[in-house]
Amino acid sequence: MLKKQRTWVGPDAKERLAILRKAKSVAIVGASPNPKRSSYFVATYLSQSSDYRLYFVNPNAGTILGQKAYASLADLPEVPDIVDVFRKPADIPAVIDDVVAIGATTIWVQLGIWNEQAAYYGEEKGLTVVMDRCIKVEHARFHGGLHLLGFDTGQITSRKTIR
Repeated sequence: MLKKQRTWVGPDAKERLAILRKAKSVAIVGASPNPKRSSYFVATYLSQSSDYRLYFVNPNAGTILGQKAYASLADLPEVPDIVDVFRKPADIPAVIDDVVAIGATTIWVQLGIWNEQAAYYGEEKGLTVVMDRCIKVEHARFHGGLHLLGFDTGQITSRKTIR
């Protein structure tokens, strides 16, 4: 679906910032132990650049980034504040059901993943739904670490250095 054809609108920037500030824990569904996968990159960023307690959900992985990987959201030791999802669009409704079943309140569907019917479904179930947004990019953007290409510059000021 083209962006101009979309009717669902998720939380605006201020609301996304509030979601990230309020959260203490994030579960990453579809987390991968493969360093070439975007979920691994996001997990690495969050583990190094945030204070979130991270939980990795992948039934086929034993550990990710040295931490235990869980087979399902139901296996987590706590209810996460945000469930970040790296799954194909058709899988999102089932993930929403899992999120609701464990009592989580926010589902964050990664950049490039869009399922408009699932977004409406999640809201009907009482969830805050963020879709087609990267949690790493949003976190970095709100915390001053976003480079034009989406990488952490390590630079605290916006001033250019004189060479």
